[in-house]
Amino acid sequence: MHGMTSFDDIYDRPDPRAYFTRLAPLSYEIPHHAQAVFRRTVAERADPGLTVLDLCCSYGINAALLNHDLTLADLYAHYTGPEAARLTTAELIEYDKEFYGVRRRPGAVRVIGLDIARHALDYARAVGLLDGVHSDNLEEHVPGPALMAGMADVGLITLTGGASFLSRRTFAALLECAQRPVWVSAFALRTVPYAPIASCLAGFGLTTRTDPDRTYPQRAFTDPEEQRAAVRAVRLAGLDPTGRETDGHYHTALYESRP
Repeated sequence: MHGMTSFDDIYDRPDPRAYFTRLAPLSYEIPHHAQAVFRRTVAERADPGLTVLDLCCSYGINAALLNHDLTLADLYAHYTGPEAARLTTAELIEYDKEFYGVRRRPGAVRVIGLDIARHALDYARAVGLLDGVHSDNLEEHVPGPALMAGMADVGLITLTGGASFLSRRTFAALLECAQRPVWVSAFALRTVPYAPIASCLAGFGLTTRTDPDRTYPQRAFTDPEEQRAAVRAVRLAGLDPTGRETDGHYHTALYESRP
C-alpha cells in the first residue's frame, strides 16, 4: 500500500525473533484481537473434521494463539527474551517444539498455512504450529496440486495481515478448490477497500458482514508520513479517522463471510 512502511526484511527469516523484536516497539497487536474471534468462529463452525487455512500465515502466529494456551504477550516475551537470543535457529526449533507441545489446547484444530515466505513456513511447520504449508502465489499463479488437495477439508479461512496486498484472485482461487462450505474471517486495514473481496466471496454464496463502529488497532505508525498517508486513505474511503488513525495507530475492521 502506498505510504506504508515495508517490513519485508523480517517476514522471511529462518525464525521469528527479528519479527517480534521489530514489531514490539510498534505495539503490533492484531493477532491478539483475532485470537478470541477465531476461537469463537471455530466453535460456531461446529465441524469435527475442520481444517483452518491461515492466509498470509507468516510464522504461524495465528495458529499458535488458536491452538495453544498462550497470549500474544507471551510470544513477545518468548522471542525477545535472553533465552531465545542465545540459541541458534536449529536450537530454537527444538526448544519451540517443547514450548508449544506442552501448551497445546485440548481439541486443537488442524491448521494449514499459505504464504509466499518459504523460510517462515518452514519454521512454523518444523515446530508443529502448522500441519501443512503452501507457498503458492495466487495473485500470479493458479494453485498447485498440493494446495488443491489441501483445500479439501478447509472450512474456515482466516486472515490478519496481507489484505492490503491481496485481490479477489487469491480468494477466488481458494474457493474454487473448496470441497466443503467455507467461512472467511478476515481483519483488514481501513486504508484499503475490502468491497472487491466481499464481492468475490458473494459469487461463491457468502454474505459478508462487518460492524463499521467496531475497529481493532493493528500497530502504531512508524513516522508522521505514514500516519498522514493512512489518514488520507481512510478519508478517501469515506470513513472517519478521528480517534483511530489520528491517534497514531492503524485500525482494522473485521469482515466475517458465511453462507
